[in-house]
Amino acid sequence: MKTIGRAIKEARTKKRYSLSKLEEATKIKKDFIEALEKENWQDAPDFPVLVGFVKSIAGVLGTSERRLLALLRRDYPPKALSINPKPDIENKLGFSPKLTFAVGVGIIVVFLLGYLIFQYGTFVAPPSLSVSEPKEGQVITERLVRVSGKTDSDAIIKINNQPVLLDSEGNFVAEIEIFEGTSEIEVKAQSRAGKETVVRRKIKPEL
Repeated sequence: MKTIGRAIKEARTKKRYSLSKLEEATKIKKDFIEALEKENWQDAPDFPVLVGFVKSIAGVLGTSERRLLALLRRDYPPKALSINPKPDIENKLGFSPKLTFAVGVGIIVVFLLGYLIFQYGTFVAPPSLSVSEPKEGQVITERLVRVSGKTDSDAIIKINNQPVLLDSEGNFVAEIEIFEGTSEIEVKAQSRAGKETVVRRKIKPEL
């Protein structure tokens, strides 16, 4: 069965054209003509370019253009076959727009879930509470005792069941009146979820 390469070579031989002469007559590089004759598609240009080459060769060699084009269409590798000697690895490993979008959405969802879990954990956790004054076992010689400390800015503070105001950073300072027989200062911080943290300090009144 005659192939496109064999048909061109026979027509060139019959016309007594060398590759160099055919190159000069058609202005087609002889490397491309040789690749076409040997049907070495890896070294040949793309199909649309080959169609133009075959038309030019047919005109110079005086052979049937229609016949050569029919052989080219039959013998040229189907599009499914890769004629690129170097596989396009970059495209295989690259992110498609759909995959990029899906990954982006997944990252946002994970971030939001993490944020919500953190906020929920913060909401249900008892508030932080530190008491600077009075110290444990401090001797008290006056009826007014200075109580200070720090808690969460959105917590509610009570000292011996008396509400106390906080500043924007959660600091509090108050003077609590004590009576004879008072031996303890209780500071209670309560969160919005009703969770409590309690610090008790023993005192020694000497009124």
